[in-house]
Amino acid sequence: MKWSLRRSTRAAHKFPENVDQVLMEAAQRMAAVVREEDIPDGAFIVNIDQTQIVYAMGPEGTWNQSGVKQVSVSGKEEKRAFTLVVGVSASGDVLPFQVIFAGKTKASCPSTDAPFYDQALEYGFQFIPSGVSNNYWSNQQTMRLLIIHIIVPYFMKQRKRVGDPQQKCILQLDCWSVHRSEEFISWMRKNYPWIILQFVPGGCTPL
Repeated sequence: MKWSLRRSTRAAHKFPENVDQVLMEAAQRMAAVVREEDIPDGAFIVNIDQTQIVYAMGPEGTWNQSGVKQVSVSGKEEKRAFTLVVGVSASGDVLPFQVIFAGKTKASCPSTDAPFYDQALEYGFQFIPSGVSNNYWSNQQTMRLLIIHIIVPYFMKQRKRVGDPQQKCILQLDCWSVHRSEEFISWMRKNYPWIILQFVPGGCTPL
């Protein structure tokens, strides 16, 4: 049959043509904020990002005819998943995770009887429904919950540590539509003007 074991195909990530310049300018913007706001140490700079966690990963390979350019793998586009939001400070602290599930109620979240559920809550984890029945991605509501219950408490702890209740802080995000939306930015400016938003340049997150 002339078949061989093949890997599934995927598009290569494309970076901006002037990626080095773009990254240098982003680094300079961050450095300027650190200098102008007199950021004491890395604990006052937090980067967050969302990642998809698939319950059962499909295989990476399958049997197909030798020489074919496109290879489809059953289960590769499986969407039974949830979103994990991870935050890490420049000092190396890992913030509590936010975990988002598709659904409108708590019934879509893990059972309170699940192993280590109480321990996860003790660590400050958030298990929340997205508020949308068929979508588990972050949205305006989940981002606000992340800021209120995870980001702000961490920064407040650091402010107390250095004895400065007015210390400015930096939150670095990627250029996702929710992060860059006027709704989210306006909400941040109104409620937490002391948290300065910095953005990873579009298409450069892997770098």
